Amino acid sequence: MTASAGSAAWYLRRLSRMGPREIGGRVGDTVRRRRWRSAVPDGPAVSGARFTAVLPAQTIASVPPDAAKRLVAAADRLMDGHAVFFGVDRDDLADPDWWYDPKTGRRAPSGYAFDVPYRDEDAVGDIKQIWEPSRHQYLTVLAAAYALTGNERYAERVAAQLRSWWSVNPPLLGVHWTSGIELGIRLLSWVWIRRLLDGWPGAAGLFEQNPVAVRQIWHHQRWLAAFPSRASSANNHVIAETAGQLAAACAFGWFPDSARWRADALRSLERQLRRNTFGSGLNRELATEYHGLVLELGLAAVAEADAASVPVPATVRLVLLRMTDALAAIVDDRLRPPRQGDADDGHGLVLDGPGTDRWGSLLTAGAAVFGGLSWWPAVTGTDVRTPLLAALIRPYPREGTAPAVSRPAHRPDHFADAGMTILRGPAGIWCRCDGGPHGFLSIAAHAHADALSVEVRHDGVDVLADPGTYCYHGQPAWRRYFRSTLGHNTLQLDESDQSVSGGPFLWTRHARTRVLFVDTGTGTDTASGDGVARWAAEHDGYPGTTHRRRVELTAASRELRVVDEVRGPARSARLAFHLGPEIAVELAGHRAVLRWTRDGEDRSAVLDLPGALSWRAHRGESEPPLGWYSAGFGRREPSTTLVGTGTADGTALPGEFTTVLRFAG
Repeated sequence: MTASAGSAAWYLRRLSRMGPREIGGRVGDTVRRRRWRSAVPDGPAVSGARFTAVLPAQTIASVPPDAAKRLVAAADRLMDGHAVFFGVDRDDLADPDWWYDPKTGRRAPSGYAFDVPYRDEDAVGDIKQIWEPSRHQYLTVLAAAYALTGNERYAERVAAQLRSWWSVNPPLLGVHWTSGIELGIRLLSWVWIRRLLDGWPGAAGLFEQNPVAVRQIWHHQRWLAAFPSRASSANNHVIAETAGQLAAACAFGWFPDSARWRADALRSLERQLRRNTFGSGLNRELATEYHGLVLELGLAAVAEADAASVPVPATVRLVLLRMTDALAAIVDDRLRPPRQGDADDGHGLVLDGPGTDRWGSLLTAGAAVFGGLSWWPAVTGTDVRTPLLAALIRPYPREGTAPAVSRPAHRPDHFADAGMTILRGPAGIWCRCDGGPHGFLSIAAHAHADALSVEVRHDGVDVLADPGTYCYHGQPAWRRYFRSTLGHNTLQLDESDQSVSGGPFLWTRHARTRVLFVDTGTGTDTASGDGVARWAAEHDGYPGTTHRRRVELTAASRELRVVDEVRGPARSARLAFHLGPEIAVELAGHRAVLRWTRDGEDRSAVLDLPGALSWRAHRGESEPPLGWYSAGFGRREPSTTLVGTGTADGTALPGEFTTVLRFAG
């Protein structure tokens, strides 16, 4: 079992991060689970149900041809049974075993859902590998292929697999009834499957005229109403739960409780979107992929409410607008956002093939719904999802109309509440400086110990990279490494993390960070006018010692200077710089020459490292892990990490360590 996510010590640490109200709610959940064990109700009888949340006429015709072609190609691969989930090639999706994990070869046990030890990889397998196909997002791709082509073989495959899933996974039996985020996303997929299959003669017989489907939908909604993510766990999970509940209560509003579920979900969505989002528009988990997930879920939820003519609070649209503007502000020249915090490749709504750029698609959707601003980066790619969502979502008031909302006149580069600063230079030099909170809520589940870390790119290429996430469960040594201080471009003292971990999704002590100075060179109030962008911050993650970092980016010389200062006692220091997988390096003493290729052109940079430290290059090491890059969940590849090590001379470390990165002209 991982980091003993099921041990008594873990439960005590987890309990210590809860307040009395949360503890009371969880006690109530436990009582309810025991009561539900005794009998599984059939649900209310439904007759005369109709599905009316269809796409407006001509919506499908508005899908760009190249996006449609990519989607159909992806659907054809799925029809052949092929898909990739978290780095594992699957060839069994023509007739999947819904409880099987191909990564470990294990099959999840049967039995009452709340008895399944889903965190225990030895007993269940890799739970992410089991859960992901059952989000049914690959079935939304097949359903979209039917809508685009009219070829009934796609619809028939979707119908066969849904009937299979419903048969194998009756209510409250097995691993697919253990986590609310899975139920919420699955409901959202079912809504879109029904919508996209609307022209197929068998659609009604598969859904509203099918007692098995109706019972499944009712039980999913009953579950979500009974077991919401609470308090310290109310992060992206609660957004997925409420989005799925709202979508189903709007589109499948066939039950006596539908109106109540709809109203409760809408209230929860409004409240939780505000709680999960900084005023600047960035997601409070400070994990960029979850910013994308929450934005996708929010847009999908609003689409269902608008399609059902259910009034949506203005604050919901305002939060989604700010999230979209924030995303447009932080991406680099290739539309890649920061790689901050955890990332598990989770999507809210999938209506495109794997060749579609996720972030470009979100910005295109944001432009269609809210209107893009003059400073937004250009998006050249196309997608299927945008015209379908835009056909359902009510247009947002544009500037100059009432009630207009103030939006940034220029591209923001400093997000004070989130502690994120983006420094930009010529030739696509992009540098993210991290001076924000450790994470969200008392457990900061998706945070990394990365205070004061930097992430540097040149024309979209990772030069000083955030290594990523790689895994959650089952591989504790790898989980610890990818979220550790040494696993980021920052300074580690006394071989300890800045924040204290209590488990794979639990931090028991959070480093506090304070931004001291920002001058990005673009603002009218703070710009020095000398062509140098500056940032400085410090954190208190090491009791009695302060780590302070200053970063300067000089545009004229294409030079990035990083100065680390240690104030207080420390026995040892390790300064890490993780190079992206495309970077080749030659290290000689305290100088590293970096080389890579972009669009057929050779590029280079020189990294002058602090002479007070002893430097070594590490690549693809496993005991312990060091020198790795994870491009996506479940995948890792060797990359080079430069680590400088120093010990105290007498009673203290040298006061400052200066690193200079110079890009060739």
